Amino acid sequence: MSISIYLSIYLSIYLSIYLSIYLSIYLSIYLSIYLSIYLSIYLSIYLSIYLSIYLSIYLSIYLSIYLLSIYLSLYIYLLSIYLSIYLSIYLSIYLSIYLFYLLSIYLSYSIYRAIYLIYLLSILSNLSIYLIIYLSYYLAIYLIYLSILSNLLLSIYLSIYLSIYLIYLSIYLSIYSIYLLSIYPIYL
Repeated sequence: MSISIYLSIYLSIYLSIYLSIYLSIYLSIYLSIYLSIYLSIYLSIYLSIYLSIYLSIYLSIYLSIYLLSIYLSLYIYLLSIYLSIYLSIYLSIYLSIYLFYLLSIYLSYSIYRAIYLIYLLSILSNLSIYLIIYLSYYLAIYLIYLSILSNLLLSIYLSIYLSIYLIYLSIYLSIYSIYLLSIYPIYL
């Protein structure tokens, strides 16, 4: 009777120790391997998908909006500067040549008409100055409006400089045309 009790106690202790050690080692190794594999695969797949989607959407939107807006604003800005300079120079040269041509035609008729045409020329040259100032003013406003998104201070500086330059150019061309008109009757 006592041997069976001892054996049962011994076996129960042995089995409990063995099972506890075996189960703890097996479960810890199995769970650690399972969790490491599962977590590594899950996290790598999830993070790669998430990062690829996020980065592709973010970069496509950011690059398309930012780079396109910079490129278009610079292109429109340079085009408007070029058009304003070209139009102002073309209009001032065309008006001065046209007025000088009219004056040379009408000066051949009489001195009275020549004096009248000089007066008319001064009025028309003033009108051309006002027209060029008006065009440069509105082109400068258009430049300022176009470049608000990209570079405000630079556009204001360039528009002011361009307006001053165009005013100076128109005044110079009108003075030069009046000077030519004042010299022209001497050679008649």
